[in-house]
Amino acid sequence: VQLQASGGGLVQPGGSLKISCEVSGLSLKTYFIGWFRQAPGKEREGVSCISSSDGDTFYADSVKGRFTISRDNEKNMVYLQMSSLKPEDTGVYYCAANRFDVFGPNDMDYWGKGTQVTVSS
Repeated sequence: VQLQASGGGLVQPGGSLKISCEVSGLSLKTYFIGWFRQAPGKEREGVSCISSSDGDTFYADSVKGRFTISRDNEKNMVYLQMSSLKPEDTGVYYCAANRFDVFGPNDMDYWGKGTQVTVSS
């Protein structure tokens, strides 16, 4: 099983960025996928997740209305579209998979390497 996040970069406050998670070795039809982020000196936090069964989504309050998670089952890809970015969105973003719909840093079965997102002018 491999998950690989990509698409991070430097973006100005108020800007947008779309990051991707390429998944191999498991099916998005049976695995729950979440996005997490970790800022320097802070604990890893859950940002958003999408259910394997009905595609239900969840967003942390800090990103609600600004971020959108989506998936492409055929391509085995999960995306996080981020808009109206703020400096506090800066961090390393990770995607992770879990067999069950449980969303927490200690609950995920598989983790990918992260991608750095920096929001700064």
